[in-house]
Amino acid sequence: MAEKNGKMLKITLVKSTIGAVPKNKATAISMGLRKLNKSVILPDNAATRGQIRQISHLIKVEEVEEA
Repeated sequence: MAEKNGKMLKITLVKSTIGAVPKNKATAISMGLRKLNKSVILPDNAATRGQIRQISHLIKVEEVEEA
């Protein structure tokens, strides 16, 4: 899906995972968010949107165009 529309999401960890539910902590790590204020660019697809919804209280999401 991301290949067709070229949309990507920039996801930034803005709240610490210390004290978070272990499942939420594992989701953040699986997305590549290991340190506070670090960002990753991931494709805009259903799997990524599901992960975002699960840890929405810990992250900030921005849409970016694929370069």
